[in-house]
Amino acid sequence: MEENCNMTAERSLEIIRESIERSQRTITKNLALPLIMWGSVVVVFSFIIVYLWIHHGGPIWNVLWLLLWPVGLMESRIMEKRKIPTPPSFVSKTIEHIWETFGIVCCTLGGIVCFVGIGWLPMELLGHGFNMASVISLCFGMATIITGFVLKSTVIRICGIVASIGGFFLALQFSGAEQLYVMAGVAVVALIIPGLVVYLQNKE
Repeated sequence: MEENCNMTAERSLEIIRESIERSQRTITKNLALPLIMWGSVVVVFSFIIVYLWIHHGGPIWNVLWLLLWPVGLMESRIMEKRKIPTPPSFVSKTIEHIWETFGIVCCTLGGIVCFVGIGWLPMELLGHGFNMASVISLCFGMATIITGFVLKSTVIRICGIVASIGGFFLALQFSGAEQLYVMAGVAVVALIIPGLVVYLQNKE
């Protein structure tokens, strides 16, 4: 009787483990296109703002970053139809919360920097030497690294490490509009490359 109970418990644990692994594989597949899409949106916004910054009025054009999330969310809604249907799980909710946290922190910081730039908030609020691109790069990479750990993806983790550390220090070497080139590079490494790798793996 006790042996049967042990076998039943072991089988239950095995079923749970298989369910979690199956959920991880499906979520990883579903993550490919959103990673590519969000990365592409960041790259496009970066180059548009750089152009406008240099040729049409300076850093005031950073306010366009406030449009990034509505545009991205609208495209995400469209992509929902292409996802493999999966019931909500701990893994999917965890990844959702990771990127929600990233979005809240970075949008809040971006909004504060924009309001300081247009004079609605005092310059002293940011202190001396504040580098927005370095902070965003670090946050970007950390969110990618944690996502890689949750999905047990070495590629995503490595890309996140390169993006966070490389982007943080590289952004310190530039100022003004040039920092946005670093942001574009971080988006490529942290989002587009992992997305493409996952997409190609799914095709195999």
